[in-house]
Amino acid sequence: MSVVEIFLLGVGLSMDAFSVAICKGLAMGKVNKKQCFIIALFFGGFQALMPLIGWALGSTFADKIVVFDHWIAFILLAYIGGKMIVDAVKEWKEEDKVEELDPPLDLKELLLMAIATSIDALACGVTFSFTENFNILRAIGIIGCTTFVISAGGVYIGNIFGSKYKAKATLAGGIILVFLGLKIILEHTMGISLGF
Repeated sequence: MSVVEIFLLGVGLSMDAFSVAICKGLAMGKVNKKQCFIIALFFGGFQALMPLIGWALGSTFADKIVVFDHWIAFILLAYIGGKMIVDAVKEWKEEDKVEELDPPLDLKELLLMAIATSIDALACGVTFSFTENFNILRAIGIIGCTTFVISAGGVYIGNIFGSKYKAKATLAGGIILVFLGLKIILEHTMGISLGF
């Protein structure tokens, strides 16, 4: 996987975190930079940790599933991406209501949200173990940093523009993941290289 592919994967995976960060930004009267940093750190950290765990699990069992690894990667990415697209369509017309302005940051709640939004990354980590000579440290670094920046941006966007972009971000992330899954299938079954 190239740096561009990993970056695109990171963008796709970070859209759930971006949506939650927008909601956090909605509740801030004015952006609290310390809270923004903590939110981005939680989401970026877990988005980096989960693929590492998935990669370790996949590497352990790689010899047993090498024959159909590309199908597993495709199914996981298509499922994750498809779920994100369906979620985006469902919430397209929903309005976010802020119950309390400037609530204190609940670290336990933030931890649960960071885990929930990074479960998809765990599945993607399994797909990394199927790629020969894959640099997992580079991948988790790119994914973690990408999610950190996008989550911080989400807090600011939520604070400035409201929930206008939440569903669009989730939809875009889902489309990216489905596209990457299709790319893996085309390269493995038809020998087509899409070159990025």
